[in-house]
Amino acid sequence: MERIEHVASLRVWRSSEMPNGMGYVVIDGPAADAIRVAAMMGQWLEGRRGFGSAKVQVTVGETVWKTSVFPHKESGGWFLPIKAAVRKAEDLAEDDPVHVAVEL
Repeated sequence: MERIEHVASLRVWRSSEMPNGMGYVVIDGPAADAIRVAAMMGQWLEGRRGFGSAKVQVTVGETVWKTSVFPHKESGGWFLPIKAAVRKAEDLAEDDPVHVAVEL
């Protein structure tokens, strides 16, 4: 399993259906390239996942969970959702820098 680390600002997207918002970080630059290569060499040999996503295990602080990363067109990187339970457990607020470790 390949481990890729990255630091990015926590962003929160809000809507009337999601008043607490959906937290996420965008993984770009060399970390995004590393995810792309690891995903292509591993998971995608069996066919691409929905929306071009890749299944990952993520660590933020002491919290570990499984999710997917999705292509982020604007940056050429990856969109990583950070669920509310993780934000609460790790005391994260919008615009905080978040150190993520992504394993494929």
